[in-house]
Amino acid sequence: MSENEALPPQNIKNNPKIMKAWALYDWANSVYSLVITSTIFPIYYSILTTASEKSEYVKETGQWIKVPVRHMITIFGKEYQPDAIYGYSLTISFLIVVLLSPFLSSLADTIGNKKSFLQFFCYLGATSCMGLAMFTGMENVFLGLLFSITASVGFWGSLVFYNSFLPDIATPDKQDALSAKGYVYGYLGSVVLVIICLLLIQVFAKDAEQAKMYTRISFLLTGAWWFAFAQYTFKHLPQFGNIKEQLPKDLVLLNYKNIFKKHEEQGGVWEVLKDNVYFYVEIGRQSFRELFKVGKTLFADRNLKFFLSSFFFYSVGMQTIFLMATLFGKSEINLEQDRLILTLLLIQIEAIIGALVFSRLSRRIGNKNVISIAIVLWIVACLSAYFLNKENPNVEYQFYGIAAIIGLVMGGLQAMSRSTYSKLLPENSMDNTTFFSFYDVLEKIAIIIGTFIFATMIEKYHNMRYAALSMTLFFTIGLILIRFLKLKVTTENKAV
Repeated sequence: MSENEALPPQNIKNNPKIMKAWALYDWANSVYSLVITSTIFPIYYSILTTASEKSEYVKETGQWIKVPVRHMITIFGKEYQPDAIYGYSLTISFLIVVLLSPFLSSLADTIGNKKSFLQFFCYLGATSCMGLAMFTGMENVFLGLLFSITASVGFWGSLVFYNSFLPDIATPDKQDALSAKGYVYGYLGSVVLVIICLLLIQVFAKDAEQAKMYTRISFLLTGAWWFAFAQYTFKHLPQFGNIKEQLPKDLVLLNYKNIFKKHEEQGGVWEVLKDNVYFYVEIGRQSFRELFKVGKTLFADRNLKFFLSSFFFYSVGMQTIFLMATLFGKSEINLEQDRLILTLLLIQIEAIIGALVFSRLSRRIGNKNVISIAIVLWIVACLSAYFLNKENPNVEYQFYGIAAIIGLVMGGLQAMSRSTYSKLLPENSMDNTTFFSFYDVLEKIAIIIGTFIFATMIEKYHNMRYAALSMTLFFTIGLILIRFLKLKVTTENKAV
């Protein structure tokens, strides 16, 4: 039990140590987001799925350019583009999260141990990152994709419970700053680790084979970083939840020690197992009923209806572009590995500035206007990506310009979305895990749709430009919907 387990709710709210512990989980887990999702793993995947490079002559510039020739991946006798398969694998991972999170969040609220679920998904993600070190080539590409899926489930699954702590530990006037602080810690931590990994791959590696070896070591370091730094969060974060009395005789699946008991005092093994099966089945039924009930309740509120609708549509574009950006730079314009990693590293640093600037700007013009500005900039980035032409001699600098826009708005929009939703929820509610489960399920459904559309567009047109263009539609709808949000401005900065 942590030192904060027994603290009453009034001592949990705005407690500096607890808020710091919460924010530092971003420092721990964001290395997955940068190393595995954004930079090193997508580049490594692209290299291992590239068979060779061919030269093509560009008449307009009079120059020869290198174009990668990819290994096709065969599934059930049909060949697919490797980038499309990567997109579909992300779709699968988010589908798993969507199916699990309502059940698990309901279970966490029932038992009152959402910190335990946060720990489980943290450890799943961290060990999966380490498992990626076993991905060495096309002969075990499906193993790499499997660990990529489970790492994604671990990361996004943990965020369901992590985000739900925000209204538990901070009052509305503190939530914007705390949410932004978490993202800043995350960007800083991930930048530190990427610099270490970049030194290993670019400086210490003497040839291509050593670079691959150090890349796999980077995956081990990512998992170890996530696991180790999360311990500070788990030590100080309270086991916060609405504990109910009607529990099974022994929670067998959640306490492995109970599996091997004879359970004589509880009526025997079969009685306990039957009690557990009924309990978990009933939790499953209640969780999805509760999810729909919560959705109906949330959408009955005018502001929550327009915010969540807007959030859904712009999340389709924002999260999909974020997940596929590295493969875009590698596959579309064949940007060199060191330049691509450096670009993405600078994006993270810029995102720190963006999160802080957007947080402060929200105090002046409100969250609604800040979110609107961010969406407009995302639309500009998508349109610019569509008009990129790899035959243009300045295409590399154009890509850098798009990356600069994304870096500015990425952290700001994520932080403002989380804090805006948190402030719109009923204050002092005991159902925050369920509320944030709905929020996360909505986001994951958006990602499922986005990654599926993106992967399908790649498979159909054999490039990502049309896929990027399709995302502008979702951003535009999100922009229109967010403008219907209406809240009063107060002196305590509670308005959005």
